[in-house]
Amino acid sequence: MHGGTHFLRLYAAELQESLANLPWNAINDVVHALVTAWKEQRRVYVMGNGGSAATALHMAADLSKNTAVAELPRLRVVSFNDNMALFSALANDTTYAEVFREQVVTYVEAGDVVIAISASGNSPNVLNAVTAARELGATTIGLSGYYGGKLANMVHIPVVVNNHSIEQVEDLHMMIEHMVTASVRQAVHQAVKRAA
Repeated sequence: MHGGTHFLRLYAAELQESLANLPWNAINDVVHALVTAWKEQRRVYVMGNGGSAATALHMAADLSKNTAVAELPRLRVVSFNDNMALFSALANDTTYAEVFREQVVTYVEAGDVVIAISASGNSPNVLNAVTAARELGATTIGLSGYYGGKLANMVHIPVVVNNHSIEQVEDLHMMIEHMVTASVRQAVHQAVKRAA
């Protein structure tokens, strides 16, 4: 039983190492893109599969709620994982590879921000959506792990967590989501103070 703690400590040590080596400039670029979207009243869309779907939902909730300032326009953030009726209809009637692309074509406009989350960076439905988002003139952001996968080379802002454990990549994506939300909130409050 005692030997199990070694694995747990190793997991935590690897996580700490990856956390210390996150791509800080890219994460800062994500914050800037979202603050710009807030200022210009653009919409933000987030997507992912599995654990990344949960992160997408969490990110949409945090960015929508935690950056809000009373009596000011709000950052409008939606996860393409939210509408299970639409999601499952698209998967059933087209293919699973099209579930996000079809929503991009329906909702995304030039100047919007599209955030794609894929630990491998190779999820076909995510990649198809990013291609469509770029064609529509959206700013694209990709959160991936390992070596970035195809996603890292397709987006305007690649955020690659250099780690080879799926669980740790997902852990760090959630931490990045929280860092980004806190940074956007701080920027919004600073903008409000300057305008006062």
